[in-house]
Amino acid sequence: MVFAAIQNPPAADLPGAIAALKHQRKAVILAHYYQEPEIQDVADFIGDSLELSRQAAATDAEVIVFCGVHFMAETAKILSPQKTVLLPDLEAGCSLADACPAEAFAAFRAEHPDHIAVSYINCSAAVKALSDLICTSSNAVDLVNQLPADRPILFAPDQNLGRWVQRQSGRALTLWPGSCIVHETFSEQALLQLKLEHPDAEVLAHPECQQHLLDLADFIGSTSKLLHRAEASPAESFIVLTEPGILHQMGKAVPHKAFYAVPGSDGCSCNACPYMRLNTLEKVWRCLDTMAPAIELDETIRLRALAPIQKMLEMSR
Repeated sequence: MVFAAIQNPPAADLPGAIAALKHQRKAVILAHYYQEPEIQDVADFIGDSLELSRQAAATDAEVIVFCGVHFMAETAKILSPQKTVLLPDLEAGCSLADACPAEAFAAFRAEHPDHIAVSYINCSAAVKALSDLICTSSNAVDLVNQLPADRPILFAPDQNLGRWVQRQSGRALTLWPGSCIVHETFSEQALLQLKLEHPDAEVLAHPECQQHLLDLADFIGSTSKLLHRAEASPAESFIVLTEPGILHQMGKAVPHKAFYAVPGSDGCSCNACPYMRLNTLEKVWRCLDTMAPAIELDETIRLRALAPIQKMLEMSR
């Protein structure tokens, strides 16, 4: 069926225009917690990348609009090859995934042929295809604890997450030297100042943060776990060490509580992911209108990338 193109709607009309096109296209809109609030508010599902991909796979939608970054849309395509997967802005990449090219990771693996390769889901489909097991920040410690004690482990691509997993599990990991630009830029001085100003606030931190910041945290966990902690904690205020997009959902979940984002170095706003913020409401509308850009994967790569994801899901039951 061919749909007539819609004239570019005014900004105020974009949510309604997106809803109409979504219905026509039999689409589902996914938004990561780090997206702008207005994108989160038009999404059908909001969450972490794997959680979103699994939710989309379980729906009868024919089209998935993934408001996130490239590796997230790839993961959705890996799990739902029969569906059309759209990414509003194809330039929405990831510094962590980009810092671990498949060719270099293959060479890294070749240097450690006896190691089990565990890769954080924040990597490309090509790197997933070279991995033995995929993990998330929520399940990484549990999965590593299940691996044979007599086998050495490679962990890629986030060294900060890897060090945290190493400390929590007691397993020695050989780490790929990658990191997230957002979680590397938080200012320790700003965090300490916020703690002075809000002495009763609980500090929530994502394990991609550097160790000296994690040492100052009261609770460490994945983005979704940070949200759940904010809901369950008796604290009335929180200092949050992760991408500030999550504060929108925290504020909606517990509107009577206060949340403070930690700025980057020199008080800059570099705690906001520049790649996540490439997606806009207009681009969400436009990708539904034009059905582009769509994510395409080589089937051999897709199947090889699917295997370590399936292994993760089996081990997480």
